[in-house]
Amino acid sequence: MYAIIRAGGKQAKVHSGDVIDIERVKTDGDKLTFEPLLVVDDDGNAVSDRTALAKASGTAKVLGESAGDKIDIFKYKNKTGYRRRQGHRQKYTRIEITGIKLPAGAKKKVAAKTEAAASEEE
Repeated sequence: MYAIIRAGGKQAKVHSGDVIDIERVKTDGDKLTFEPLLVVDDDGNAVSDRTALAKASGTAKVLGESAGDKIDIFKYKNKTGYRRRQGHRQKYTRIEITGIKLPAGAKKKVAAKTEAAASEEE
């Protein structure tokens, strides 16, 4: 089972046990919860219904914080003496995905929809 989650304005495909870096999140404890945008179960059935995903959850454990690579910014204009130098390092939070939970009713709805679609094609 895997899920697509949104963290820090970016989306990531995660499996249970994955370790990923997301943009820095300030938390009180060492756990985070995400509301997935899409969940695909082990059988390959995708769940993207908003009502079903509102009940779904993804949990993660915070492992620590780090900084990304340094980005150098240099502005220069010829023959005018204009030079500006600046740098940036993005801060990241490293998390480990501990679980993806999908409510039992959502699996039944997906199975019913796929069976109905298969019967309409025939």
